[in-house]
Amino acid sequence: QVRLVESGGGIVQAGGSLRLSCAPSGSIVSMRDMGWYRQAPGKQRELVATITGGSTKYADSVKGRFTISRDNAKNTVALQMNGLKPEDTAVYYCNGKTWTSDYWGQGTQVTVSS
Repeated sequence: QVRLVESGGGIVQAGGSLRLSCAPSGSIVSMRDMGWYRQAPGKQRELVATITGGSTKYADSVKGRFTISRDNAKNTVALQMNGLKPEDTAVYYCNGKTWTSDYWGQGTQVTVSS
């Protein structure tokens, strides 16, 4: 069974930085796409950033502030978050997709205080 495990969440003041990491545990499979999503209280889960091969995609709200990176050999993905804003407060979820399956982590809380 494949599990994704996130780390790196926490509480930070506005303007600060955090780095989220995600690594697989259990069975190791090669992920086609990896990415980060977030869900704020009372809102739907939304895409933050994804990476496929060398191509990246970002939500407009995080462009220029967040950077996604991936280690293909280890099947890990990271999200460097700079210039954090209170509206970035959410539970952040790691996602990995193969051609046939979709995997999610348990989520890590990011709280940005003003």
